[in-house]
Amino acid sequence: MKFFIDTANLDQIKEAQDLGVLDGVTTNPSLMAKEGITGKENIIAHYKKICDIVTGDVSAEVISTDFDGIVKEGEELAKLHDQIIVKVPMIKEGVKAIKYFSDKGIKTNCTLVFSVGQALLAAKAGATYVSPFIGRLDDISTDGLNLIAEIRMVYDNYGFDTQILAASVRHTMHVIDCAKIGADVMTGPLSSIEGLLKHPLTDIGLAKFLADYKKGN
Repeated sequence: MKFFIDTANLDQIKEAQDLGVLDGVTTNPSLMAKEGITGKENIIAHYKKICDIVTGDVSAEVISTDFDGIVKEGEELAKLHDQIIVKVPMIKEGVKAIKYFSDKGIKTNCTLVFSVGQALLAAKAGATYVSPFIGRLDDISTDGLNLIAEIRMVYDNYGFDTQILAASVRHTMHVIDCAKIGADVMTGPLSSIEGLLKHPLTDIGLAKFLADYKKGN
């Protein structure tokens, strides 16, 4: 399973990259704004900075909701760097644009997916990634992980190449559960990745090893 970090914070992206397990980055206008990055020029410059840090895919989101606008923005974003993946919303015009981009060889990430039907349409249109938001489904008392499992079954049934990118991952157990189900990618905060490092028996064992070493020196 690929590990993406969902942030626009350069320090956190560097930290994840230095860990040696980072495969890419996802971000969106809200995450950009959280870092104080607004305005088209500043956002584009920030995407370039992210691409300079990581070696994997970087999802850059369009803000248009009409076909022509999505295509124009997407083509501009795709030209920024080979690593850029155009992030397109799951709407009718978005699906049309995904098909257009697919035919042009431009990679896409279909975002804001909350149903199997939406994921099926995205795959049919040729999306590189589809992003079901599991955490947001959990927020409304719906099983987000079950959606991942259902999409996995449908994609496997028909051999779709579209990768399932589990988005809105909130914590470490989300990461583990997505891996069990067969998500191709997860994207979440740095804490959800670093949480995989932790186990009390590891801490206890290391403390004992170090204590025993000191006894002999």
